[in-house]
Amino acid sequence: MKILVSGLLNTETDVSVRQFPISYYPIDYNFFGIDTYAAGVAFNISKALSVLGDNVRLTSIIGRDFHADYIKNVLQELSIEIKYIEQQLVRTPTSVILYDNAGKRQIYCDLKDIQEAEYKFNRSLVKDADLVVACNINFNRPLLRIAQEEGKMIATDVHVLSDVFDEYNIEFMKYADILFLSDENIGGNYQDFIFQLAKIYNNKIIVLGRGREGAAIYTQESGSVKSFPAFKLNNVVNTVGAGDALFSAFVHYYANGYEAYEALRRAQIFSAYKISYNGASNGFLTEQQINEIAESN
Repeated sequence: MKILVSGLLNTETDVSVRQFPISYYPIDYNFFGIDTYAAGVAFNISKALSVLGDNVRLTSIIGRDFHADYIKNVLQELSIEIKYIEQQLVRTPTSVILYDNAGKRQIYCDLKDIQEAEYKFNRSLVKDADLVVACNINFNRPLLRIAQEEGKMIATDVHVLSDVFDEYNIEFMKYADILFLSDENIGGNYQDFIFQLAKIYNNKIIVLGRGREGAAIYTQESGSVKSFPAFKLNNVVNTVGAGDALFSAFVHYYANGYEAYEALRRAQIFSAYKISYNGASNGFLTEQQINEIAESN
């Protein structure tokens, strides 16, 4: 599949901590507890889709600094083209993620000036794509309209949502054929929340990530919400990137002809194995590995 992925690229530094809340001490010698990676939602999704065998076209905006050089080098090592990445920011976004042995995490994300930046999308970037993944960042708003005009299926993840009329994300929800989100900030009945989204935005598919509880999926075809328990492994290391992994694998399988429920089941396997590794873009299984596990369970 040819998939256009557009969104945030940044560097990510993961720091293992003893517990939350963090007690004060002037220094902690955290041997092999601190690592830096190329990351960002668009990076995580692009790498995951590439590992799964899709042809990825990546568009994004970064700065002109060593963070940008590092990200580009990693992308080239992964055989992901960098020619559609514009370097116009003052500095490249970066994040720091604190995590403990229980799987809890605390994220500090510095977007720099990316929310004020604009990307001039050429229709030729979209025309031959089988699917468009438009991450919920400001410079992607024009892409939503272009992709719809070109008749492309649009997938997006609005992450943490508490209001079906969330002002920042309303445009992304409106254009999404495939809509992903997390249940972290949903108050009340999550099924009611999903039905509200479906009624307002007429999405073809809505997937709600529920962490340890698994995931729930609404399909327009069925008109119902079905819940799936999590595919659990015992060696959870870091849950950062679990949502991106779930989203990526679902998009891959659905775009390749799997029905929605089976696509989600295999995406849960992909996500479960991913969180047994540290770093938001590490621990990705191949399609063959997922299929072997799915067929034996």
